[in-house]
Amino acid sequence: MAIFGISAYLTLNLIIKSEDTVVVPSITGKDIISALEIISNLELNTKVKGSEYSLHMPKNHILFQDPQPGTEIKKGRDVRILISKGSKVVLMPNIEGLTLTQARIILEENDLCEASISISHDPVVTADHIISTSPAPGSKISRETCVNLLVSNGQPPENYIMPDITGLSLVDAVLHIENNGLEPGKITSKYIENRQINLIVSQTPLPGYIVSTGAKIDLVINRKAGGNTDISLPGLNGPGLFRYKMDFGFLKKHINVRLNWQGISIELYNDFMEPGQEIWFLVPQNDDATIFLYEDEKLVETKMFNP
Repeated sequence: MAIFGISAYLTLNLIIKSEDTVVVPSITGKDIISALEIISNLELNTKVKGSEYSLHMPKNHILFQDPQPGTEIKKGRDVRILISKGSKVVLMPNIEGLTLTQARIILEENDLCEASISISHDPVVTADHIISTSPAPGSKISRETCVNLLVSNGQPPENYIMPDITGLSLVDAVLHIENNGLEPGKITSKYIENRQINLIVSQTPLPGYIVSTGAKIDLVINRKAGGNTDISLPGLNGPGLFRYKMDFGFLKKHINVRLNWQGISIELYNDFMEPGQEIWFLVPQNDDATIFLYEDEKLVETKMFNP
């Protein structure tokens, strides 16, 4: 009976022990996903000790494990692992021609960082795409190196000789500006005797200057103070212009004009104005727009332009 009891005890103890323990498998050299799956299926825990660069082990593979393979441990215990960060030296990836967003993703995947961004026009590379990099593609570099990027701003703007638009009406002047790939800028007015009213009397830049596509052209129109403001322009609904005239007095005032258009707030003017001075602005074409005018940081006028 004693022998039978001891035998039964040892057998039961062995069965219980075998259920509580497992043999640690070899996961060195396996990718991190496969290793985690193997360890989890054995009801063991994984504890990452860190990561190191390795010439021989690919990135995101197990470089070292503890306990070693074949060790018998209880379920629920930790298996500590060291993950490879791959080779310290990599080839600079070719990201030329990619968008800036795509380039940043590839740099991050290679443990590289962004140093500085320079913007330049390019006749071939689309805007917001990479023109070139430094270091150049294919260069041997260390991970964590920061890369300089040259990003395209699109094709170079065309240059024009600024035409003379003095003597034209505001309507003709604006059409002439837009037909030459330019944009109307600030519109102001002043009165000059012996000159026909409602015609352009000066412009900036001056005639003959070299200007680029999209340049803003400021205009001054000959106009008496307090004149009719309802001047219609082609393509604009309603008056199409916002006009503001300072009261007469002795002190300058700080004027800030903002345009709310399509959910965007755009600053049109931010400067001091003299008493009696007036400014004009063109509003966007065929869209809801609201102009807010602040005088010494106090909102004094709001005007809506509807399609």
